[in-house]
Amino acid sequence: MPAEQKQTSASVHMLRYAITDRALLPVDEPERQAGLLRQAARWAAEGVDIVQLREKDLPAAVLAVLARRMLAVLRAHTPAPKLLLNSRPDIAVAVGADGVHLTAADGELTPAQVRTLYAAAALPKPVVSVSCHTLAEVSAARKSGAMLILFGPVFEKRVRDQLVAEGTGLNQLRAACAAAGPIPVLALGGVAQANAEACGDAGAAGIAAIRLFQGESSA
Repeated sequence: MPAEQKQTSASVHMLRYAITDRALLPVDEPERQAGLLRQAARWAAEGVDIVQLREKDLPAAVLAVLARRMLAVLRAHTPAPKLLLNSRPDIAVAVGADGVHLTAADGELTPAQVRTLYAAAALPKPVVSVSCHTLAEVSAARKSGAMLILFGPVFEKRVRDQLVAEGTGLNQLRAACAAAGPIPVLALGGVAQANAEACGDAGAAGIAAIRLFQGESSA
């Protein structure tokens, strides 16, 4: 992404990166998966840029079926959001997903390794995002060839609506954007409509969230 796209302006498109969490859907498992597909269709219609399928507890076979169904839903729209699978490059390759989301944890595959897997399967070059929580992790992700960096928690971290970590703040987000260089940084953690513009002012190229996109409209 050109450097000028990281500058903030009312005319600059902020990337929107929606992360799934079917546990927030208060129904049984089949209905939860159906609910994810309905959410994916709504996100595509609203112009969300990227969807991360983050259902880490699902068995591989079930996740693969869900990913294929979600791809079909997303690709029914033009332009279609990119679908990334969380930490499952094997399933991402098997279903032909658009890419993979990785963590900065030791032992995780690198973006270069993910690209090698895609190339071996004769698939287009994947989008690889990496979640980072420190400036050192941002620098490492940049060197490893990440295409997107999710940095947070900027405002807070919640799990099932329970606060588990305070946010690092906008100054740390600004420092992360500087450390990332030309790699777009998306603000993660407690991002809401009310503070999304401030994230852009701090240099973020977009926002990534679970709860923000759960409502009836993410416009």
